Amino acid sequence: MNTIFRKSMLSVAGLAFAGGVFAGPIAAHANPAVDTKPVAVAVQTAKPHGDQSRITLNDEQTANVKAIIAATKKAGLPERAAVISIATSLQESKLENLGHLGDMNDHDSLGLFQQRPSSGWGTPEQITNPEYSTTAFLKGLKQVDGWQDMPLTDAAQTVQVSAYPDAYAQWEQQATDLVAQHWNS
Repeated sequence: MNTIFRKSMLSVAGLAFAGGVFAGPIAAHANPAVDTKPVAVAVQTAKPHGDQSRITLNDEQTANVKAIIAATKKAGLPERAAVISIATSLQESKLENLGHLGDMNDHDSLGLFQQRPSSGWGTPEQITNPEYSTTAFLKGLKQVDGWQDMPLTDAAQTVQVSAYPDAYAQWEQQATDLVAQHWNS
């Protein structure tokens, strides 16, 4: 279903592009006497999928949100990448930079994104560095074809390969709100 939806969206985007390419040159030669006032365009944002969760953040968690946003900007990626990153971290660690949790640890998972040294994400020291771990996550995200347009949970799951692939979706609204609040601060 996802593939069909994505192909449909790409077809619609292709038609819109083609229409603009063909209409653009014609419109450029239109009668200049016509009143050309700016037209307001409504931007439609995607609705989060499923029920949404929300937690109250402490100062450490807020600092980690800001670190994820800073790393996203440094990587030259848009706000959507920060939303996906923050939602992923909310699911994986509740935005806490977790060290080894002993018997409660999921294998050797560490940090904001619960990345594993044994899976090639980096050393324990690197993975527990918010800038490094975010950059590593974003590197994986950039390798996902169409990540910008796919549901957040699909993009996050493709990078993370979690045992709970749909769990990321519940954090989309809070992640979106956090990026809106901190992107320009």
